[in-house]
Amino acid sequence: MTDKGIIRQLVEEWLVGKDYFLVDIDISPDNKIVVEIDHADGVWIEDCVDLSKYIEDRLDRDQEDFELEVGSAGLGQPFKVPQQYINFIGKEVEVLDQDGKKTKGTLKAVEGNTFTVTTQEKVKPEGKKRPVITDVDKQFEMDKVKYTKYIISFK
Repeated sequence: MTDKGIIRQLVEEWLVGKDYFLVDIDISPDNKIVVEIDHADGVWIEDCVDLSKYIEDRLDRDQEDFELEVGSAGLGQPFKVPQQYINFIGKEVEVLDQDGKKTKGTLKAVEGNTFTVTTQEKVKPEGKKRPVITDVDKQFEMDKVKYTKYIISFK
């Protein structure tokens, strides 16, 4: 099986000077290598092809057979790295916390491992009879949620 560290090194070499970033590398037991990259403005197929050729040119198929797939992280898929959170600030996201509770709102800020989502909730102001819809900020830690993903909207 191909060494994940070697693939990571090759991808990082290719990334130098580019605005892309590595999201994930997965190598299955049957040596299928899947590399996911992302970019703030989306991923171009030509760049996936270029990265694929870069990796293939530096691996020896005579030494070890492999299947290689290079693609984007996928819109609507859970975030895997902090840069994805940063890229989606101001966008609608869904967060599933450790207790299984879903929160939908706007990704407001990212600081280190913590991110803030602004939701709209009905809150009853003191002295009022009726609740009003109010923006409420909720903080989460990236490593303490089951997932966070961008909500695709066709509005």
